[in-house]
Amino acid sequence: MAEECLSRALKLDPDLFEAWNILGEQYWKKEDLVKAKSYFVGALKKTKNKVSLRSLSMVLRQLPVADCTTYGKMVLESVDMARQAVQLDVTDGMSWFILGNANVSMFFSCGQNPQLCQQALSAYAQSEKVDGAAAFYPELHFNRATLFQYEEMFGSALEGYSRAAALEPSMKDPPLREKQLLEYLEKVTALAQNKGKVKARRLRTMLSNLNTSALGPCSSPQFRSPAGHVGSLEPRTINSLSHGHNAGVAALGKVVFSLACDGRMAFTFGMVDSEETCIVVMVYNTADAWGVLIGDSVAIPEPQVKRHSITHKDKEFDFRSIRVDSPLLLIVNGKKQNIKSQIAASVSYKPRCE
Repeated sequence: MAEECLSRALKLDPDLFEAWNILGEQYWKKEDLVKAKSYFVGALKKTKNKVSLRSLSMVLRQLPVADCTTYGKMVLESVDMARQAVQLDVTDGMSWFILGNANVSMFFSCGQNPQLCQQALSAYAQSEKVDGAAAFYPELHFNRATLFQYEEMFGSALEGYSRAAALEPSMKDPPLREKQLLEYLEKVTALAQNKGKVKARRLRTMLSNLNTSALGPCSSPQFRSPAGHVGSLEPRTINSLSHGHNAGVAALGKVVFSLACDGRMAFTFGMVDSEETCIVVMVYNTADAWGVLIGDSVAIPEPQVKRHSITHKDKEFDFRSIRVDSPLLLIVNGKKQNIKSQIAASVSYKPRCE
């Protein structure tokens, strides 16, 4: 009935862009995305307005596509629509929030450029700054926590999930993600401390055949590191690695545990070096079939090392880790990994009003 009234109103006055938007939302609720898009586009032809732009931004990311290339183009257009909405009214917190969501989609669909991640976080922060109500969007806290988790800012991720759950108790994902992340951190910390529960004799046997041959191509003078360094890499013990990027060297060790967690975005394993020091390794963008086995020799070129000290709800976690953005960067048992070992990461987030 409401649709009929709006349709009649548009026939009498086609320039009523608000009616175009309302009809677009009606079809959107019915999951007729193609028709919803046509009404938002129609509204924009009448008057450029923020509601149509940000609605179109959201719909574009939901339309079914044939392949990843097409989806990437849709996401780019979605970001452009959201940016235009913000430009029309920089004081609108909802528009900033939707721009943040569009940037999250572009981050995960277009190469995971750190700059895109920062743009998403900045848009969320701006949403809260210009609109006090945005701080009470549970989806904002949940989406930002998802990014924090991917960036291994685990303390901030836990706080975000907890805040989202408090703001909207009916949302199932935030408390589930918080629980999963806490369980993950508990397991990782315990396994790293006890070196995967590998018995001392077996560990010594494993380490007895750890040598520079495990470096594989990293030992070649022609080896080109992910950062562009050309030349052989020097094997280093875990304790000698500095915080952050370690240029010109490789971490070398034996796998003592691997961990598959619900809701994870990284394949995680523990590695012990010749000094029997254990470090956690988080590998992103892995295919489901890829993994490492206990006893495998692993070399990590120019490792990116981070120290985690996390306190959340009376629980504390402290461990060091190495981040690896693709399994293709690892040398396992002296060999590079097959291209099929990599697949782009996929995460779910909550798009408010989408």
